[in-house]
Amino acid sequence: MAFLQSDGLAVNIVLGLVAMAILVLSSDQAVKRFVGLANYVHLSTTFMGMTVVSLATSLPEISAHLTASVGILRGTLDREIASAVVLGANIGSDVIQQTFILGLVVFIAGSLYFRRYFMYKSVIPMIGTTVMCIVLGLDREYSRLDGLILFGTFIAYTYYLYRDERKHFKEPGAAAEEQADAPQTGREALWWAFLAVAAMAFTVLSAQIVLHVTEFVVRATGIGGSLIGVVTLGVASALPEFTTAISGVRNKDHGIPLGTLIGSNITNPLVAIGGGALVSTYWVPRPLMVWDLAWETLTGIILFALAWFGKGKLGRREAIYLMVMYFVYLILRATFFSSDAYAPSTGLLPGLGLA
Repeated sequence: MAFLQSDGLAVNIVLGLVAMAILVLSSDQAVKRFVGLANYVHLSTTFMGMTVVSLATSLPEISAHLTASVGILRGTLDREIASAVVLGANIGSDVIQQTFILGLVVFIAGSLYFRRYFMYKSVIPMIGTTVMCIVLGLDREYSRLDGLILFGTFIAYTYYLYRDERKHFKEPGAAAEEQADAPQTGREALWWAFLAVAAMAFTVLSAQIVLHVTEFVVRATGIGGSLIGVVTLGVASALPEFTTAISGVRNKDHGIPLGTLIGSNITNPLVAIGGGALVSTYWVPRPLMVWDLAWETLTGIILFALAWFGKGKLGRREAIYLMVMYFVYLILRATFFSSDAYAPSTGLLPGLGLA
């Protein structure tokens, strides 16, 4: 990736945008194949959204974290910048999903319904994972032990969902089985799996390019890496969840959009941050602790309250509240937390050269 460092800022930005587009498109193809494979083995839409689809739609975040972690270990990426970018992208993706995207999906659908059981099983754990990230990041580091705790929590939670799925599992009807966009034979399922893996490979490659370009932009402009992650990678990596949720709404299935958007916000911190921290450890920028994670926790609680006091129903009025919350978050983030403030490897304030 040395050629990125010799090109101009404009060229790097264009290259980064192209790589980001490939990242979104390739991850979208991987999502479609994983969804089809889940349909093939007859998983319920809510379980599929919470596990298989949320994991698949989190491929941009997971790929970015693993790519950054390997780069940090090899010394090809600056640890502080790479950490700030992928953590900002991860948390920024979570915030936009549980505010703007969920609000937009509700607005388009007219309404979405949360069952009380779903709120206990999914929304409260979503808030809990954010609180875990705050507690584990109080020392401004995500260590390998922190990564093990996060990743281990994901495995335990997935096992709980699986046991719960089998307890309440109902065999789909023949009509539903025929209409499902899924492979029909074992050979076709293998082909879909191959295509999913190939799409993931493109996702990883494009994520690597995006990270190198972002590091170049951070060094050239002095803008905080976490802010760039929030407003670029964070938005782009949330697109697979958005397209999947809209697809569920079009098919008049509330399980997919709710399961995907809520499940992805559990998967992102536990798998992406946890897995990445297991590989290389991360430095945690101050804005992520005092603003991004705090705002994500607050909006998660507000979402729970809106659904609870609305007896499980979110309508267009609540959708507008959620979308407005995202823009308030973004404006205040850019206004008051544009810099990551302190880079421990240099002891300087980025862009100011002051201790």
